[in-house]
This record gives sequence, C-alpha cells and structure tokens, in this order.
Amino acid sequence: MKKQLTGIRGDSPLQSAIRAGNLELVLEIISENRDEELKELLSKKNNSAETALYVAAENGYLDIVKELIRYHDIGLASFKARNGFDAFHIAAKNGHLEILKVLVEAIPEISMTVDLSNTTALHTAAAQGHIHVVNFLLEKGSSLITIAKSNGKTVLHSAARNGHMEVIKALLSREPEIAKRIDKKGQTALHMAVKGQNLELVDELVKPNPSLANMVDAKGNTALHIAARKGRLQVVQKLLQYREIDTDVINKSGETALDTAVKNGRSDVINFLQDHGAQSAKSIKSSTTNTALELKRTVSDIKSGVHNQLEHTFKTQRRMQGIAKRINKMHAEGLNNAINSNTLVAVLIATVAFAAIFNIPGQYPEKSEKLAPKMSPGEARIAPDIGFMIFIIFDSTALFISLAVVVVQTSVVVIERKAKKQMMAVINKLMWVACVLISVAFLAMSYIIVGDHKELAIAATALGTVIMAATLGTLCYWVIAHRLEAFRLRSLRTTMSSRQSMSMSMTMMSGSENEYKTVYAI
Repeated sequence: MKKQLTGIRGDSPLQSAIRAGNLELVLEIISENRDEELKELLSKKNNSAETALYVAAENGYLDIVKELIRYHDIGLASFKARNGFDAFHIAAKNGHLEILKVLVEAIPEISMTVDLSNTTALHTAAAQGHIHVVNFLLEKGSSLITIAKSNGKTVLHSAARNGHMEVIKALLSREPEIAKRIDKKGQTALHMAVKGQNLELVDELVKPNPSLANMVDAKGNTALHIAARKGRLQVVQKLLQYREIDTDVINKSGETALDTAVKNGRSDVINFLQDHGAQSAKSIKSSTTNTALELKRTVSDIKSGVHNQLEHTFKTQRRMQGIAKRINKMHAEGLNNAINSNTLVAVLIATVAFAAIFNIPGQYPEKSEKLAPKMSPGEARIAPDIGFMIFIIFDSTALFISLAVVVVQTSVVVIERKAKKQMMAVINKLMWVACVLISVAFLAMSYIIVGDHKELAIAATALGTVIMAATLGTLCYWVIAHRLEAFRLRSLRTTMSSRQSMSMSMTMMSGSENEYKTVYAI
C-alpha cells in the first residue's frame, strides 16, 4: 500500500522517507549525497510539485525540518507546490508553530513570501484560526498585517469570514485601523463577519468604531443589508443595538435593509426591522429626511474615496521612489563614463604633445662647420623661429595640464555625486584649455612646415578656429542654460515648500525633469 501511494505521488526516496517520519533514513540519504547532488535532490519535486522540505513541514516533522533547513537558502526554501504554498505557508496552515520558528531562525526573510494570489502565511494562519501562529508572525513581521491579497482582502477579512474571535482581537490590538480597510468589492471585515453568526465577533469589530456599521460596499450595501439578505436575525438584532446604525440606507439597487429582507423572504428579519422603525425605499418621502440621508451617504462615499486615494498616493510615491533610484543609477553611470572618457582623452593629448616635441620638423646640421651663428650642435634649425617658440610653449602647457588631469583622475576617489559633478566641471574646463593649446601649437607649427605657401597655414587656421569656436561656444551655452534652469527650479521648490504634500510631490517631479535630463554639459 505504501509503495502504491509513493508511486501515485511521484515521491523521491528522500520524500518517501520524510513522509514516513524516518529520521535515520533521511540522514543516511543526505550523507550519501554531497553539494550539487544534494541540492538537486532537495529541489526535486513530486507530482504535486512538493519538495522534501515542504513534505516535512506539512507533516510536522520538526527534527527532519531542522536537518533539512541547514542545506537551504531563501530560493530553495520558497519553492512553491502546485497549491501555491511553500514550506512556510503549509506549516502556518497546519499550525506547526515550532517548525515556523525553525524556518524563521534559519531564513528570516521567508516569513514575507506570498503565493500567486499575494496571500501571506499570516493570511493562511488567520483563516485557519491558529492564534499561536498569528501571534508569532505578528511579532516577527509587523508589516505582514498591512499586506492585502490580490482581491484586496486583508488578514482581518480572512479571520472575520471564518469567525476566529481570538485572531480578530490579536489583529485589532496590533493595528486598529485595519478594520476600515476595504477589498476590491468595497467590503470591510464587518461585511465578512455578518455573513456568519458570531455575535461576539461582530461586536468586537463595531464597538471601537460604530461608524463601520454604516460603511457601504461597491454595491451600496451596509453590513445590515448583508445580514438581512442572509437571514441572520441575531446579527441584525446586534447591529440595531448601536445608536449610530442607519436602517434606511438605500443601496445602488434602490433597496433598504428592509427591502432586501422582503426580496429574500426573511420574514423574521422583516418583522424585527419593522418593529424598530425601518422603512422601505418607497416609504421614505420626506425631502428633509432624503437630504439628510443623501448627506450621510455622501460623507460615507467621501471617506471611502479619501481612503482609496491615500492608498493610491502611497503606491504612487513608492513607484516614484523606484523611478528616482533608477534615474540616479543612470546619472551615476553617465558621470562615471564622462570621467573615464576624460582620463582617456587626457592620456591621448599628453601622448600627442610629448611625441610632437621629439618629432620636430626640419633638419639638424650634420657638420659643425655648417652651423649658423649662435647655434649649437643638436639644435634644430627652426629653433629660433617665433612659430617654434609658440609651439613649444603651448605644446608643453597642454602636456602638463593633461598629465595633471591624469594624476587627479587616477588618485582621487569621489563618492558623493555633487562633489563628483564639481570635480568633473573643473576637469572638463582643463581639458577644454588643453585642446585649445594643442590646437594653437599645431597651427603655429603649420606656418613653419608650409614654408612659402602661407595660404595653406592660413586656411588651416581659419578652419580650426571655426570648428573649435563653434564647439566650445555650444558647450558654454549648454553649461549656462543648464545652470540657469537649475537655479530657476531651486527657486520654485523653495516657493512651493510650504504647500501640501501632494503639491510638493508634483514640484519634486518637475524639479527632477531638469536634474535628470538625458544630455547636459557640466
């Protein structure tokens, strides 16, 4: 029979040993496998996509879990079975507290894993009523309580729907405001609770905030509408004990709670509501009453809308922060690329300037008797020429500026972005100067090389002057324009700093538009 079940499940020998609770056999199998083989064995899944750790956690074998978790990381431990649960979720569902403690101690981040519907282990434990597991998870990760499933239901919704009183108390004591959270149908945990018959649970949800009793869902139904439709007489009686309860709220189908009870044939609820003055939608005739009800509904809708808007704003801010981080990363990469390019260009200019000095055009006198007056052996014939003097001065200056840039770039490490930009601005200007100097040196030497054909040197001078002037002029324009725009936006942010947070967010976004332009000059 055991072999038959193993075949149906598709268990590996290790999974079969775990399912049988045979610790000795588990240890033996583990000892026979090392490193990659063991990792492959632990990641192997059966027909239900269950791993060895999952099987041990599901069946509550604490000693086996302690042994297996030694060989797991977060990736392997969070493998999900076909039902969407990983080992941590299934242990929470079955109430295996000690196993959860072992898993969290070994891999703390495993408590934050979710299934395909964004259900946390806290949701799973709360739905099953495992109060000891719920308390443990709340202590380990307080943020778990705020995570909603993909349908918008919080852990309080799950506990309320299944009538787990102790879990409700624990959740509300930790986060009272969670009672106001709504799912995608617009329903609160109270809407869930009135579908059952636990009066103490309903009382626990309403007492701290009686206005919950009048909150409407997406269809305009209050908790009283739902209790009336379900025929929960005792729940209806409990709700009407609160002074704040409004029995005459009309939903989007044009029904009050009394109309809903009549529509569904709940005679005992109908009689009780009528005895306590509840009216049908048709009998509500007074314009004053209608205005007051409309005002209440409007206020309720506004509260619900504000809550939804706040949640949307929070999510939007988180997305904005993510975008800002990515842009910051791109900005840092751009600065680093510019720094690397400057280093390369500085080395290139230094190389050219150095080589130019030792490759002087013209000849050297071969015999001492051919020396010109005041010349020494080894001196180039063009040395006294004014063009050569200009060349040697400008070329040397370009050489040493480039070498200085190389020394700074290879010696100074700047971490903070603002300081890095300032250093880049200085280095850029030095490289501009070096480029101009090497250009002048080239033009000065061209007048010597061409000899009597000065028109060629003049043409080269005109061409070089136009190109360099246009390039540097454009760059100067970009620098000035960028700084003026930055100054304008800083002034704008200062002006808007005292306004509401939403306005500030928009100002920050507009400010970022200039700071993170795709192209700008430093």
